[in-house]
Amino acid sequence: MTQQIIREAPAPDPLEGQQTNEFFYVPAPNEPILNVNNIQGNILGGFNKDYQALLFLEIENPNAFKQWLELQIDFIATASEVIAFNRLFKSSRKRRGREGTAKATWVNIAFSFEGLKKLTNDADSFTDTSFKTGLAAKASELSDPVDENGKPIGWVVGGPDNGKTDVIFIIASDERADLLEEVWRILESVVAFTDGKGNAKSSGARITFFEEGANLPPPLSGHEHFGNLDGISQPGIRGKVSNNPKDLLTPRQNSENPNQGKPGQDLLWPGEFVFGYEGQDNDAKTLEHSKGQVVSAGLHWANDGSYLVFRRLRQDVYKFHKFLNDTAAYLNTDPRKVSAKLIGRWPSGAPTVRTPEKDAPSLGDNDDANNDFEFNGDDPPKDNFFKNDVVPPSDDATGLRCPFIAHTRKTYPRNDKTPGGGGPGPEEIDRSEVTTQTHRLLRRGIPYGLVSPSTPNNPLPDPNFVDRGLHFLAYQTSIEDQFEFVTKLWVNNPDFSESAATNHKVDGKLPLGHDPIIGQSKNNKPNGDRTRKFFIHLEDDQDKPQTKELTAPEDWVIPTGGGYFFAPSISALKDVLTK
Repeated sequence: MTQQIIREAPAPDPLEGQQTNEFFYVPAPNEPILNVNNIQGNILGGFNKDYQALLFLEIENPNAFKQWLELQIDFIATASEVIAFNRLFKSSRKRRGREGTAKATWVNIAFSFEGLKKLTNDADSFTDTSFKTGLAAKASELSDPVDENGKPIGWVVGGPDNGKTDVIFIIASDERADLLEEVWRILESVVAFTDGKGNAKSSGARITFFEEGANLPPPLSGHEHFGNLDGISQPGIRGKVSNNPKDLLTPRQNSENPNQGKPGQDLLWPGEFVFGYEGQDNDAKTLEHSKGQVVSAGLHWANDGSYLVFRRLRQDVYKFHKFLNDTAAYLNTDPRKVSAKLIGRWPSGAPTVRTPEKDAPSLGDNDDANNDFEFNGDDPPKDNFFKNDVVPPSDDATGLRCPFIAHTRKTYPRNDKTPGGGGPGPEEIDRSEVTTQTHRLLRRGIPYGLVSPSTPNNPLPDPNFVDRGLHFLAYQTSIEDQFEFVTKLWVNNPDFSESAATNHKVDGKLPLGHDPIIGQSKNNKPNGDRTRKFFIHLEDDQDKPQTKELTAPEDWVIPTGGGYFFAPSISALKDVLTK
């Protein structure tokens, strides 16, 4: 029997004139038409493939590289191609009841600041100082482990002690054989290629790093190595993909709120993720009226492009599961409940705000419900708190259902009151949710490495060292205000949340701490103490909340590589970077 896949939005019909579900075709005449033929495909559409590889190059001869790059442009997937394919894929799968009826292989490219400087004379006009500084140089600010000279420890790619990462290729496919075929085509051309006249040429580049990633096999499909469903709460993006006012990039699934895609998925202006379009207005009073100014990278040819942050995050699954198991024994509860408290979701993706006592796979599978909740507001009456496994959308001002340190709450605090979150406006309204939406990321990550034999209930070490983790990839138009802001001021900030200060204290102190999953201790000196502390809330036998302080003696997620890149438009590749 074919298992129905329901963890994603249904697709609009792939072709105009065959629109059978008018609900997805709510007109949005005031939203911009996105130049999807010029924007690279992974930014707005998302590759959404089971297999993905990253290939890094150093540019050694810029003139030779430009000639080589010119022959690669036609292989770069556009947003129009990827969006059309994703619609066709979903439509075909829904009708036939199985996958495999349509497949594709995609390639995208991005450049570091140092790489762009080799190809164009105006790279210094980029205004994002973090992009120009580079991730490795910002490692200490991000609380990554560093040596006495501020160098990242143990980086296998993008660090000061390994090859330069001027260029990153992202190759993705539905089949591994197809992926490797495209990878081989690129690798072979880097080593030796021929121009249009059949003359042998040098690519002007050398390969510095290559690594595959893949969706984990069942039963962990769609999950990361710790065992949790990943990629649920992506932001919705305003904008049309054609002149048809109903042909929207993000289908409007929430009949009660036209400013959302899926229920709980707030729609953001595309300038948050692609240059040359309106972004969010940080000074707006409400999300409904948050259209801001056109966002620029500092030079005109950067329009339709986006910054790409890459982080190679190694996950120590055994140590994480052992912590869950030991903590569960200490708290007299189940390891998966400890995990849910630390993450804010159960393994199925069901949010603890809606199902605090146990996992509810039917909720995790339902994309009309698994992201439909807020954090800050009036909690329901106490006698309704835990009587149902699944409750309607509700708030959690006290942090009892979802602790303030939980990964999902730290990385996306929704309507929590946040430090520096805009404060009261002219009408004494808190604008934290408005400002929170200016710090969002479009995540395009995928796991790498073999599946661990460990589980939260039975922690098991590998017989030999196995490097596994996540290729974190995220698009944005401000590395400083999006990726770095979230990392430094939310994830790594043990004092984060004004909502906690407003609603809950223990003995006069705020029960907060680091993000227990990806948070990094600020003691980043060599061989320094990486201990992190965080607080969770549990209900005791009399249904009264009790606060527990937990201590993690070391990191479970360790940065081992990365870089800041810029993904240019197709026209920039043709008219600027190859000239």
